[in-house]
Amino acid sequence: MPKAKKTPDFVLVSVTLTLLAIGIITVYSASAQWAEIRFDDAFFFAKRQLLFAGLGIFAMFLIMQVDYWNWSNWSKLLLLGCFILLVAVLIPGIGLVRGGARSWIGVGAFSIQPSEFTKLAMIAFLARYLAMNQKKITSFKKGLVPSLGVVMLAFGMIMLQPDLGTGAVLVATCVVMIYVAGARVSHFVWLGFIGLIGFVALIISAPYRIKRITSFLDPWSDPLGSGFQIIQSLYAIGPGGLLGLGLGQSRQKFGYLPEPQTDFIFAILTEELGFIGGSLVLLLFGLLLWRGIRIALGAPDLFGSLLSIGIIGMIAIQVMINIGVVTGLMPVTGITLPFLSYGGSSLTLMLMALGVLLNVSRYARY
Repeated sequence: MPKAKKTPDFVLVSVTLTLLAIGIITVYSASAQWAEIRFDDAFFFAKRQLLFAGLGIFAMFLIMQVDYWNWSNWSKLLLLGCFILLVAVLIPGIGLVRGGARSWIGVGAFSIQPSEFTKLAMIAFLARYLAMNQKKITSFKKGLVPSLGVVMLAFGMIMLQPDLGTGAVLVATCVVMIYVAGARVSHFVWLGFIGLIGFVALIISAPYRIKRITSFLDPWSDPLGSGFQIIQSLYAIGPGGLLGLGLGQSRQKFGYLPEPQTDFIFAILTEELGFIGGSLVLLLFGLLLWRGIRIALGAPDLFGSLLSIGIIGMIAIQVMINIGVVTGLMPVTGITLPFLSYGGSSLTLMLMALGVLLNVSRYARY
């Protein structure tokens, strides 16, 4: 391998820390009133988010020192460990149920979400497989089916929780990686039809998913039920206008928008900071995507390139889905906004993934 540069991508580090700072401030603003009532501590969620951010930053800089090709050697073991955790989370007494999904494992006062860490393990595993079998990827039977088979196994285990949002991000990220690796578009067309049929079947099989689709198409058909979150989110974004109501001045966080510090935090941010504040956040995510793509293009080998594409693709897909949901362009999925939404597993995973990307940047030629 070529000699590493002394420093990682400075722009990527700066953008990440800026997003984290905005996220911690917004989490406090969105949750202070509710946290004061429920926990008698207005800083309850902000302090925990700050703790998660600190642990995540430590992990990011630690992982940044690990040569990225080691992830190729560890990928099988890491994915196997994640599969074991995905099975364990389904066992009553081990897995915790929140929001109708058994997706968490309790660890003392905290909990982890194995499906989040499965995404990074799958990215590393798939990058290794695609790099070692690049010549086979154009073959449907020898290249595409084996790679997608492992992905769909992970998706199926996540759907047992069930967690369609995380599963969709996992599959979409892996599809991007497989496409970049050289898979034929014609194969994706046929698989797209099959996937669409399966997706419709998953929606039909669960009444609450049908309600999410109908509320997306017409939220006012059930304004106090399935359409409530979308309506309240739009009520937050609209009054924000160009400059917003001012930091801490959101009205929708006062019991109207449920748990605004999580999936719908962007709605509170735009209500308080307006179109300009929301656009600034989107600009920062755009810079993050740009630096990630540059790193992927400049990586010294195919594994590093695919690993980088998977990580930046995962972040971009989550951002698009979350913003789409908050603005009413997509059905509610329960996907967090990277670096901004409250949540330990998601935030830690994203920062760990960026640590891997930053290590690749130390070798990238650009």
